[in-house]
Amino acid sequence: MTVLSASIMLAQNNTGPEFGKASPVGLVIIVLLLIGTALLVRSMNAHFKKLPASFEPEDPTPDQAADEGTDRGGFRPER
Repeated sequence: MTVLSASIMLAQNNTGPEFGKASPVGLVIIVLLLIGTALLVRSMNAHFKKLPASFEPEDPTPDQAADEGTDRGGFRPER
């Protein structure tokens, strides 16, 4: 195969009569994806509305040395 015959073979238009036409299945898939995205955005907005405006504590007292979330088995500084 020479360079000339390879370039001729690559230059041929090997597309059929259906080239470039989308099937209705593709449209259905895109519409379903758009509907799913809209439902997810709507659900996310509903969850955002349930969140408080601020996560600041209502009674800003100093933190305790140990509360329920403190890990007692963690790192201990050397004495």
